[in-house]
Amino acid sequence: MLDVTRLRVLAAVARHGSVTAAARELNYAQPSVSHHLARLESETGVRLIQRAGRGIRLTDAGRLLADRAAEVLGRLDAAENELAAHAGLSAGRVRLAAFPSALGTIVPAAAALLRAEYPGMDVRLTEAEPPEALRMLRAGYVDVALVFRHVQGPALPVPGGPEENGTRGRLVLDEPVHLVTRARPAAEGDHADWPDGRHSGALRSGGPDGRHPGGPEVAALARYAGRRWIAGCDRCRVHLITQCSLAGFTPKIAFTTDDYVAVQALVAAGLGVATLPDLALRAARHPAIRTAELPGARRHVFALQYGEPPDSPATIRLIDALSAAAAALAMVPARPAGSPGRPDGTDHAAPAVRTPEVVGP
Repeated sequence: MLDVTRLRVLAAVARHGSVTAAARELNYAQPSVSHHLARLESETGVRLIQRAGRGIRLTDAGRLLADRAAEVLGRLDAAENELAAHAGLSAGRVRLAAFPSALGTIVPAAAALLRAEYPGMDVRLTEAEPPEALRMLRAGYVDVALVFRHVQGPALPVPGGPEENGTRGRLVLDEPVHLVTRARPAAEGDHADWPDGRHSGALRSGGPDGRHPGGPEVAALARYAGRRWIAGCDRCRVHLITQCSLAGFTPKIAFTTDDYVAVQALVAAGLGVATLPDLALRAARHPAIRTAELPGARRHVFALQYGEPPDSPATIRLIDALSAAAAALAMVPARPAGSPGRPDGTDHAAPAVRTPEVVGP
């Protein structure tokens, strides 16, 4: 059987690419690290490291074992934490990976609620887009991964698919997706940000608040077929292309950025148009943009776990808090599309979401 201590040494060497750095992290003497590596090679019967100039590098077998070691060690650490919580030794530690717009809205509200109700709980947060969050979850580096999936029309209540095999979770938020365009500057009269030189105050002959009165919103996207588009992460870009395809055109993507603040700034500067989910606009909103919901275009946010139940009390409490924070946010109307932003560029609804008192148990 492989020795856990030696697996920790190999994982540390893989992270740092250096025996010296691994020894420093583990608080071992350098000869001790080399000894553990040599014993591990003897136990496995394969060569795990090789000399590379003045340093070392892992062989293919070494990289394979190091990857598996990271997963095993992560699960062992999680098991120790869960046992400590169940034994009453502590209120529990819970680790969450979440994407940026969630970290700017529902996650702070949930963390504040947990701190108020369970002062001894240790909540640790990591920023990660869904693919990386899922890898961290499967490896045991986090207990909960907050991820999203774009949907068109009805969708399954929980995510499924090869990339999420072994995960289970809860739908905590069903949010709309918005078309984001530049607000009309007063100096430009009625011709701002419209490719045909006309401006009707809405995407389709609507009112001054920027909302269209009816009809399929995807048809209005055709107005922007000739414009440049700003795309986000891989999943967001696929969703954008799908929406534009339904409207009968392929978007000309001129800029790509995962930063929703940068997306809004680019739109406000007249450099393109974009789509953004509700959380991104609630986390921070540029005062010089206008928005309109895209009917049928939604983004589902899930709190995922890995492995079989039972779950630790800390994990259950975290997911409950996330659901409560999301429910509280959904009850607070977002600022009407096309209305001016606050001087600091944030959304009117954002402070309410971050206040733990408005979140129910």
